[in-house]
Amino acid sequence: MFDFTGRVAVVTGAGSETGIGFAIAQALQKAGARLCVTSTTKRIFDRAATLGCMGHVADLTDPAQVADLFAEVEAQLGPVAVLVNNAGMVQSGKRVKRAKLGGLSDADWAHHMALNIGVTFHCIRAALPAMQAAGYGRIVNIASVTGPLVTIDGSSGYSTAKAAITGMTRSVALEYGRQGITCNAVLPGWIGTASSSPKEIRAGKATPVGRPGSPEEVAACALFLASDAASYVNGAMLVVDGGNTLVEMKGAGDF
Repeated sequence: MFDFTGRVAVVTGAGSETGIGFAIAQALQKAGARLCVTSTTKRIFDRAATLGCMGHVADLTDPAQVADLFAEVEAQLGPVAVLVNNAGMVQSGKRVKRAKLGGLSDADWAHHMALNIGVTFHCIRAALPAMQAAGYGRIVNIASVTGPLVTIDGSSGYSTAKAAITGMTRSVALEYGRQGITCNAVLPGWIGTASSSPKEIRAGKATPVGRPGSPEEVAACALFLASDAASYVNGAMLVVDGGNTLVEMKGAGDF
């Protein structure tokens, strides 16, 4: 049920060797997938060399570059059967300052939308034709608990975009389920990576399990949703946050 032999998979946002995207790519590669990993910089070729897979540099906010990505993958590996949309974060080569909603500029707002919901939309739209032709597809969107379930002061742009990803997940699940295509989302909480700030690590230690999660723990959930074992899971939101969103009396001491 977790054998991906013969399946062509694309994982976006896999440039960091300590990140969620690379952990997901490793899990798919170990399960036998024919794999392509992407990021916005040439460091993706180091990740691809480690995995022994295809690497591709693309700015996925640009629909033309997304179309080129999927054309190259099909030419080299075959039609895409599994898409993991991990790309999308607060910044990518550009810092957007934190601000309450009323203080966001049009450019900052557009940046959050393009980098999160825009990228996810472009990639799903590009992947659908091959999946429809095959009568099979697995789409896994990496969203966040921030937006769909909770939020952080000053993160309204990011939160809104991540919440939009869950809405798109449900729409795709409904519209394409009868064609053998499932679409689900993973909502990570505090996950420890090289880019985690000390404050974020402290927040992870305050969760019910007492530590931040690992990229590998998120990857295990994504692998399940991308597998045949999850054939009847469609439109689901899988929270991976150590139970953090369960705590009502945050800041009130031990629960």
